Amino acid sequence: MLKADMLIDASEIKSTISRLKNEEDYTLLLDVTAIDFSEYPDITPSRFAVIYILRTSNFKKHLTIKTYVDDNTLEVDSITDLFFAADWAEREVFDQYGVRFKGHPNLKRVLNHHQFVGHPLRKDYEITKGQICTETEDLMDEMIPLLKSKGYKETDLEDLMMLNVGPSHPASHGTIRNFVAMEGETITACVTEIGYLHRGFEKSCENHSYSQIIPYTDRLNYCSAMLNNIGYCKAVEDMLDVDITPRAKMIRIVIGELSRLTDHIVCNAANMVDLGGLTNFWYIFAPRDKAYDLFSKLTGARLTNSYTRVGGLEFDLYDGFEEDLEDVLKDVEKAIEDSLSLVEHNRIFHDRTQDVGVIKADFALDAGITGVNLRAAGVPFDLRKDAPYYGYENFDFDVVVGSHGDVYDRIMCRFEEMRQSMKIIRQAMKEMPDGEINVQHPAIFLPSKNDVYGNIEGLMNQFKLTFEGIKVPKGEFYSATEGGNGELGFHITSDGSGTPYKVKCRPPCYYSLGAYARIVEGNMLADAVVTMASMNFIAGEFDR
Repeated sequence: MLKADMLIDASEIKSTISRLKNEEDYTLLLDVTAIDFSEYPDITPSRFAVIYILRTSNFKKHLTIKTYVDDNTLEVDSITDLFFAADWAEREVFDQYGVRFKGHPNLKRVLNHHQFVGHPLRKDYEITKGQICTETEDLMDEMIPLLKSKGYKETDLEDLMMLNVGPSHPASHGTIRNFVAMEGETITACVTEIGYLHRGFEKSCENHSYSQIIPYTDRLNYCSAMLNNIGYCKAVEDMLDVDITPRAKMIRIVIGELSRLTDHIVCNAANMVDLGGLTNFWYIFAPRDKAYDLFSKLTGARLTNSYTRVGGLEFDLYDGFEEDLEDVLKDVEKAIEDSLSLVEHNRIFHDRTQDVGVIKADFALDAGITGVNLRAAGVPFDLRKDAPYYGYENFDFDVVVGSHGDVYDRIMCRFEEMRQSMKIIRQAMKEMPDGEINVQHPAIFLPSKNDVYGNIEGLMNQFKLTFEGIKVPKGEFYSATEGGNGELGFHITSDGSGTPYKVKCRPPCYYSLGAYARIVEGNMLADAVVTMASMNFIAGEFDR
């Protein structure tokens, strides 16, 4: 049975995690989640358990820690004084399950609105029970303590201007509200509110078979949908102990890197629009459109592709795919060159991006930031190198790092990562193996139509897999891949049936956004907008 790496008593959770951090080098808190065992087939010591996922400072190992929570108190010690990342992580567990974290400085809802009653990821909360928010929250319950912690007195508050930046602001895409206290043009304090696009991804997963969840993963980071498909399917395959075919692995690398490329294009193009440079947008957005044409030809959909399957892929590469792909790559190379020619030595661009929105490496790690936002701060963490999968260790590519962690570094890192992704794609196409794209396993993959219509075994196999789903071994498991925004993880709990008991997505930009308020404090208001754009917040991902 798949189990957590450590099971400890709730009274020892803080001391254990502190020891792991200080003595055993688990310095990155990846995620915190909970499980409601009230409908689980096995008897458990209590109804709720809290799960912590940590990673070592060399990023090669991760660890899952589980603790059961007392049914009477529903309390466990907060670890916010050990990791900044625990702030929003614990708030989410409280919001979704009602588990309280003793000592948390601001334990309130984060994904569901302030008028919400109940906890939606509890098993006894009906999936059809929606609740409407009728009043805006003023957020002064967070703002006033924050200002006081910075030395402001009640009498000083009248001299500050309180301002909402979003959600109805072009840079926040209608999904992020930053409530800021201003002294002149400088942000002295910032509080971030999200949840405007929360749609219950995890709750939906508990009511669909493993295969039916794949289209939902498209809607996480929709700028690189196929990277989400890959991350989710890999997690399920790891639980099944299934090794997909060499050709499927190589195709996943190709389409995954092409998705990363389009993701970075969207981020950099939108970032430069927010800086006032529309020409760049047209230069690098045109090849992105051509890449979407290729996705459409391969998968039948431009944006939300649902291309992978548990055990393989929906389609093999079509005839002429390699030529179409090379056309896209050449266009991207030209677009990068054209776009950089406008900004690389542009004084205005440098003034607007250099030393702006700086993320220090130690704070980034404390806040659970991964991906380009971390690498731009000088930390070379990339799962494709540090915990390689699908044979990434055999490819010649560089992990791109910055030196200062500002907006400029993040933009330039993304441009260079696009070049590295193209390098990987060309190597993968050169080494593309022949053979099947799907594992031949009747309990995982649907039979061919010839078998369905030609013999009773094939027909029964089709019905059982369609109606019962893929039976995943009982237990809990965490798996991660390098998504467009960083470490994209899935913690899955199975009760042995064809429907997951619970799926928790570790969305990389949730943690970046949780740190955003601290990053922009002390900066100019105009710089907060370009900082937001440079960190690539995708609402489908952080809100789920």
